[in-house]
Formats: sequence, structure tokens, C-alpha cells
Amino acid sequence: MALQCGIIGITNTGKTTIFNCISNTKGETNAYAFSATKSNIGVIQVPDPRLFELEKHQTTEKIVHTTVEIVDIPGLTKGSNKGEGVGNKFLGDIRNTDALIHVLRCFDDEALPHIDGSVDPVRDMETIDFELQVKDLESVEKKLQRLEKLIRAGDKDAKRGVEVLEKYRDHIGNFQNARTLEIKEEDRKHIDDLFLLTMKPVMYVCNVDGKSAVTGNKHVEKVMEALKGADAEVIVVAGAVEAEIAELESEADRLEFLKDAGLSEPGVDKMVRAAYRMLNLQTFFTVGPKEIRAWTIRKGMTAPQAAGVIHSDLERGFIRAEVMKYSDFVTLGSEHACKEAGRFFIEGKNYIVEDGDILHIRFNV
Repeated sequence: MALQCGIIGITNTGKTTIFNCISNTKGETNAYAFSATKSNIGVIQVPDPRLFELEKHQTTEKIVHTTVEIVDIPGLTKGSNKGEGVGNKFLGDIRNTDALIHVLRCFDDEALPHIDGSVDPVRDMETIDFELQVKDLESVEKKLQRLEKLIRAGDKDAKRGVEVLEKYRDHIGNFQNARTLEIKEEDRKHIDDLFLLTMKPVMYVCNVDGKSAVTGNKHVEKVMEALKGADAEVIVVAGAVEAEIAELESEADRLEFLKDAGLSEPGVDKMVRAAYRMLNLQTFFTVGPKEIRAWTIRKGMTAPQAAGVIHSDLERGFIRAEVMKYSDFVTLGSEHACKEAGRFFIEGKNYIVEDGDILHIRFNV
């Protein structure tokens, strides 16, 4: 399932350092603003300890994690909407993503000067929001012009479209993000084709120094205060520390490093799982001696649609799904035990797959 999460932020926030912690490809990091000329794209594994719990009850040759694409978009700044720092190209890259991870600089470092002269994550957040809002206003205005021509030609639906777009124009013009405007579901068709930048779901990552990895700091507190009441997840990550952990080859060494830093798991793992949820995704499993695999689906998908994620033939020839719940399988210990306990279910085409379901698809093509 080709879904992308974009990492955005002011230049020199540590975005690429965090990207390198989680990605199978590595981006170049340095202290110079606007030195990057293209976005980095990487595939990341979604950490899921349930896979290893399943292995305890079913020996297997390999474990396969589900993945999400992450795009590390070079730093933006004031004037990006006009092309500053080749901003227009990068804003186009943001448009192609499904959700955003906004990295905020919450650390002081004299060797890495802030482009605006001081560290202020709330100001940086407002700067990025403004740049995206300007581009969204341009998109709304262009469509308004097209619809007004259609109204003159007698198109009745275009009139309602203008009414909806005018609401967005006023909302965004008041420095608000498109995602915070509530409209009727049937009116979304008038705006969906614009792929507005500020309509995308967003989470915030406070990139802190090593000593603030557990408790946060004054910069994080300001971010929390600014986002109070907003429907947004905030995660604290010590990017530089986690970059060192990611370089260690031994799992034991990584765990020891985490323990010394006061962490139970890498903050980037929490970030990846949060991004996965933000994309409205969930996981189902297939379990067998050849492999135990996690599969990605959108919430609300039916059993045939989930089967199609494995292979199109399974959806086309779907007969039924044999379903076990993850909690039942690891508690009872085997498929046989689930059957004996009445926790092995046969489901048809209308079954809505739940997170953690273990599926075996019966099909005939």
C-alpha cells in the first residue's frame, strides 16, 4: 500500500538525522542551510512487537514487518511559497504525501546556528504553517475562478462549490489550517481535488538534546502550550542520541545505550507507530512455518479487500476468511487451541478486518 509520510520543518531542525535513524536509505546531513537540492525517500519498517510474540507460538523461517514510505523534505523557511531555498519544488513534494511529520528544533547548539537567530519552535511552527497556507490560498483562488465561469454557464453544482471554497478562503486567510474547518461530508468533493497542504494530518516531533530525551525542556513546554486543545500528537525525540543508537550493530548494545539514556525504546519507534496511526492504517497478520508477516490495510477494509493486499487473485476469488484474534492466539497458544475454545471464526465478504486479526484466506480462481 503506497502511502507516504513527509518529514517537514525549518532548515537545520535535525529532520534528516531523524530520517536516517529509521530509513533504509540515508540522506546527507550538514550545518549549511538550503544545501539539500532534493527530497530523500526511504522505506521504514513499522515496529510491532506482536510479531515476535506470534513467533513464540509458531516457529517460522522469517518475520516480515509492514512498511511505510517516509519522504525527508529539505528545510523550508520564510518565502518558500515564492521559491526561497527552492521552496516551490519542496512544497510540491509535500503535496504528494498523505500525512506530515513536523520536526521542531527544541535544542540549543551554538555550532548549528538557527536561520532566524534564535531557537523558538513555536515561531518555526507558525512560519511553516504560513508558507503552506499561502500555497493553499493560491489553490483555492484558482479553483474559485474556474467555478465562477461554470456558474455563468449555468452549472448549479458549481454554485455550491463556490460557497464551500469561500469558507476555506476565509478560514485559511485568517491564518488557520484547512484541516480545522468543519464542513459537511458531502461538501468535501469540492475541495478534495486540491490536495491542500494544510488539510493533511500532522504530528509534531520535538527534537531535543540528549539530556532532555526523557523529561523534555523549556522548548517542548512551549510547543505543548501552543498546541493545547489541538488534535495533534506530540512526540519527543533526541535525534542525535538516536542516530548513535541506530549505528550500533548489536541489539544488546542498543538496549544498553537506551537504558543509559533513560529510554525503554527508541523515540523514533514511537514516531513511526504514530505516523502509521495518523495515516488511518492498521495491521493484520498471516502466520505459518514459512513466514509470519504483518500486512497494512486502511481501517474499515473488508476481508476481500484485505485479501487483495496479499494478492489480487485472493480478492478476486475470495470464498471466506478464517480469523483468529491476536490476543486469543497468544493466550491460548495455537490454532488448534483457538478452535477448541470456539475462538476460530469463519467470516464472509462483509467482515470488517480489525487490527491484529490473524487471517487465512480461502479462495478459488
